[in-house]
Order: sequence, then structure tokens, then C-alpha cells
Amino acid sequence: MPTLSVFLDVPLAQKLEGSLLKTYKQDDCPKKIFLAYRVCMTTEGQPWVSSVVPKIRLQISQDPSLNYEYMPMMGMKSFTEASLKLLFGKYNQVIVENRVGGVHTVGDNGAFQLGAQFLKIWRKDSRIVYIISSKKESHGLVFQDMGFTVCEYSLWDSKQLCMDPNVLLDVAEQAPHGCIFVIGNIGDCKLTQSQWARLIASMKSKQIFPFFDIPYQGLSTGNLEEDTGFLQYFVSQDFEFFCSQSLSKIFGIYDEGVGVLVVVALNNQLLLCVLSQLMNLTQALWLNPPTRGARIITSILCNPALQGEWKQSLKELVENIMLIKEKVKEKLRLLGTPGSWDHITDQNGPQSYLGLNSQKVEYLVKKKHIYIPKNGRINFTCINAWNIDYITQSINEAVLSPEGSE
Repeated sequence: MPTLSVFLDVPLAQKLEGSLLKTYKQDDCPKKIFLAYRVCMTTEGQPWVSSVVPKIRLQISQDPSLNYEYMPMMGMKSFTEASLKLLFGKYNQVIVENRVGGVHTVGDNGAFQLGAQFLKIWRKDSRIVYIISSKKESHGLVFQDMGFTVCEYSLWDSKQLCMDPNVLLDVAEQAPHGCIFVIGNIGDCKLTQSQWARLIASMKSKQIFPFFDIPYQGLSTGNLEEDTGFLQYFVSQDFEFFCSQSLSKIFGIYDEGVGVLVVVALNNQLLLCVLSQLMNLTQALWLNPPTRGARIITSILCNPALQGEWKQSLKELVENIMLIKEKVKEKLRLLGTPGSWDHITDQNGPQSYLGLNSQKVEYLVKKKHIYIPKNGRINFTCINAWNIDYITQSINEAVLSPEGSE
């Protein structure tokens, strides 16, 4: 008698993001280009790694004094402390007052997994999560799986081709009391002082709990302090909040995903209570976080010379991103491509919108073998001296073609 599988009723999952890369790999066109890599790329088309990282890897591998015992459940203390100083600044009031702490987490979504679990248990009245970012975020699935009602809003205005801060302001004014705001790319909105005041007032009066996403501090403007300066608005108004601080991208250690769930409380006693509960939750999630990526980052951040070299490599990467965007915009201008392309250089960071509708994107994919996500948000570090002419000429062709019209 044949054995019946317990998995008979399990269907194939809906295709996720990887399907575009799979189609690209199966394409045999010699001109094919992929513009949706998650990692930063070098001008040679390889994943970018900070110049200081290989040296530290070698040092770690040859260090006979290293102890490879399991880490404590909270993770590597020196890593967490160095990460918090990077995020807030060494002399920030939350650090001086000892009311900020963190838990060493796993991968890009580990902090959201841990934070959502905590909020599910200890904020039982907060069952609605608003995710407000420039793109659809994968951590929406984390909150959905935890039983939260998730409402997602994009800051990107595809008609005006810009980030719209009014999205954030309007959601804050319409949201129910006690809900949770997961906010990404808020620094790119460039809120005015009056808009900041309006946002803070709305969130404070409704006791909205902020959960910030910091995926690549320093890669947005090239200035580590400027990229997270918005946090000071919330610190100065005595907000309690969480941050998901991901550090892999800014060091180029993508395969060793590591981060911190950052907790800001009103005082040290409250902070210690929260951290103790988070420590209990890590037992069920991962128990002990991996240390290799954390060791690399800690070695760099705790050595002034190495930190200076890392900051310089990060600055050079951001300058190259800005230069690529300027070149793309200028080439489109010289080609006479209809429309304004200022939005390309107005956006910060490696991932930015081209401002093309779905028909134009489809034209580029099917006719020109240039693989772009449906929303038109590409990784500009994938553009280099060898492919920029083909890409800009293809964009011009897509814009002018009747097939690329809505």
C-alpha cells in the first residue's frame, strides 16, 4: 500500500522577486543586462566590498586567540555597542542617559521578526501596522504572519516623480490611536520644519509607536550622521521606538547578514525590562546569532584608522552612484528623450526609480533584454561605462515607441 504524503495539500508558492533574475539567466541574448541586483556593484560588475573588509577577514582567520564558543543570547556586546554609536553618535543623549540598547540579530529581517514578536505579546491593543516606505517591503509579510493587519503606503509619487512627504503626514493624521508605524526612507522625503512638527504632533497625540527601518546608513547621502539625523526629532520629543539597523550592505558582507534591533526607552529601567523580554524571545527564534559578520564590523568600527578607511570607501561608492545618475540624466538629455529626468538625481541611494510606466518597463525587458522590476526601481550601480550607452539609448527608444505608451 503506497504511503500518502503529508504534503499533498501544499501548493507551489506564488513566485517571488527571484523570478526576474531567473528569466535573465535563461536569456541567451549577448546584450542582456540586469538592473535589479540587491547588492551594490563595482564598475567591473562585481559585488562591492569595502576595501578594508578583506584585510579584516584575513586577520580574523589567522587569529589564534579567538574563542568560537556560542555567543550570549543578546549577541556580541561590543558589536551592539559600536552599532548604536554609529547610529546615534557617541555623545547622543540616549547613549549618555543609558536608555538605548540593542539585540544582535540575524539577516536583514531578523530585527523585524524579533520586534514584531515582542509587539504582538506586549502591545496587544496595537494590531494595525502601517508600513510607509519608498517601495514594497518584505517585512510586511513578517507582521502579517504575526497576525497584524498590515496597511502599506508608498512615498513615491509615480505621477510627480518624487517622494511625497504628504503621504506620511496624511496617514499619521488618519491612523487610529496606538497603531504601529514601520517607516523606511523617511530621510529622503526632506520634510520641512513645519512638516516635522506636524508629524511629531500627530504621532505623539495618537501614541503611535515608530519602528524605523535603517537598511543602509551612509549610502543615501554619503554622510552617516545626516542619513540618521531624523532620529533626533523623535529622541528630543521623548518617543520610545524600535529600529531595524541592517549593517551588511554598508560593509559589503551581503552573505553574512547581520543587524541590530535597537530599542529606545524613556529610562534605563524600562530599557532593561524590554531587553530581558527580547532575550527570552531570541531563544525561540535563533538562540545564538552568528558572529563572523559582527566580528568584521566590530573590528572596523572600534579601530579609528580602519573606520576612517571604511568611511572613505563608502564615500567613494556614494560619489560613484551620484556620478552614474548624472551621466544617465545627461545622456538622456543629449538624446532628446522627452520629459524631465531630474528625478533621477533628486533621489538618494543606489536604488532609485527611473520613472517609467509598466509598458515602458515591459518594452525594455522584452525588446531590449534590459531586466528591470515592474515598478521601474533600479540599482544604479549596475550601470557602468560598458553598458550606459545601450541602456540610455534603449530608454529613449522605449519612451518614444508607441509600444511603450499607456
